[in-house]
Amino acid sequence: MKKLLIAIGALSCCTVGLSAQTVIGKYAGEFMAIGVGGRALGMGGAHAALANDATAAYWNPAALSRIDYPDIVGMHDERFGGLVNYDFASVALPYGPDATVALSVLRLGVDGIPDTRNAWVDVNGNGLFDDNNRPDYGSITYFNASDWAIYLSYAKRDDATFAYGANVKIIRRDLAEFGATGIGFDVGVLYSPLENLSIALNAQDITTTFVAWNTGRTELITPTLKFGSVYFFEMWGGRFAPAFDVDVRFEHRRYASVAYIKLPYVGAASLDPHLGLEFDFRKIVALRVGYNDIKQITLGVGLHLRKLDVDYSFARFGSTVNDLGETHRISLRLMLQEERFARE
Repeated sequence: MKKLLIAIGALSCCTVGLSAQTVIGKYAGEFMAIGVGGRALGMGGAHAALANDATAAYWNPAALSRIDYPDIVGMHDERFGGLVNYDFASVALPYGPDATVALSVLRLGVDGIPDTRNAWVDVNGNGLFDDNNRPDYGSITYFNASDWAIYLSYAKRDDATFAYGANVKIIRRDLAEFGATGIGFDVGVLYSPLENLSIALNAQDITTTFVAWNTGRTELITPTLKFGSVYFFEMWGGRFAPAFDVDVRFEHRRYASVAYIKLPYVGAASLDPHLGLEFDFRKIVALRVGYNDIKQITLGVGLHLRKLDVDYSFARFGSTVNDLGETHRISLRLMLQEERFARE
């Protein structure tokens, strides 16, 4: 039933709304705003300055410069009672003494949606039903609704305190016979004025991303600025890492965001904060708690093995009145720490 409702709503949006026009697509890039990595979800999405693995390609491409060895990350996330599958994979490779390249793939999808449109076709001249006064269930087919993003990333470490990076991302969206393709660019910087302090900025879709549908409609994804900071300090035999991020969007979300302001020369902007705290005990186990932009508490735990990190996080969306289910996310990080790959 849930998949049937999604199919009706999604197909209605496509058949009615996809006309030959160019529009600002509010929430058109929302599937790329969910965040990736079990560690990040446990931190409430406060990760732009904290990322130090292959997920940095998403959070802040400049942070890829922190990687000294080949790094592989895979993630799986189930939402709304397992109805929506969300997956991410990334491979990052050091390139020379101070640069890193990465390839990442993100997919958000609902699979096996029933397409009932042909089941209601009047083939026998007796209205919307078959000879037995029922829909033609034999005409039901199935399709997938999926959103893909492929990131090609490059990062450069300028010195011990400053790094910069960029993404080229290719977007593909499919919904039954409808499809769209787009391309976008992200630019990030990472600055560490103190040994224990990092400040980050990631300008996503910086040139405004175009997504062109096969119906003639073109959606524009407006830029999002992700500001982030993290500070490290030692206590109780481990390391604390409080982090704070804020997303600045220009989609006129108004009251759908945490705060809504007007900026001179720019116009209306929405502000969505993220808070997170991590306690990493002797690089063995990490405990995390966060507060995300939809006012939800998130929890997470991480386990450090010799060359493998395992991160699990949990979030519950909705309330007893409007329950959207739980999100369970697990990610694995494999670090190929061989001496021949180390930076000089």
